[in-house]
Amino acid sequence: MTRTELAAASDTLREAANTAASDLATRLDEQAETVADLADRATGPDHGRLARLEHSLRDIQREADEDVAHRIDTALEEIRVYRATVEGV
Repeated sequence: MTRTELAAASDTLREAANTAASDLATRLDEQAETVADLADRATGPDHGRLARLEHSLRDIQREADEDVAHRIDTALEEIRVYRATVEGV
């Protein structure tokens, strides 16, 4: 089952990686791959996993230029939209 919001976040992170400096591009590609994996799993990620993901992306965002930071912000919003559907905390 593909989780649409997470798949969109992964695509957005790949776009950000394509415009980022090489060191950030590698980190963004890794995060995009992680999000894509979470989107395709049989069971979705829990709140804790999503919180760790958001934290990692915010760390990268602090080092990014304005365009890349904006794309990361878009990906974070897509993740938050999905997270709002997750039961629990």
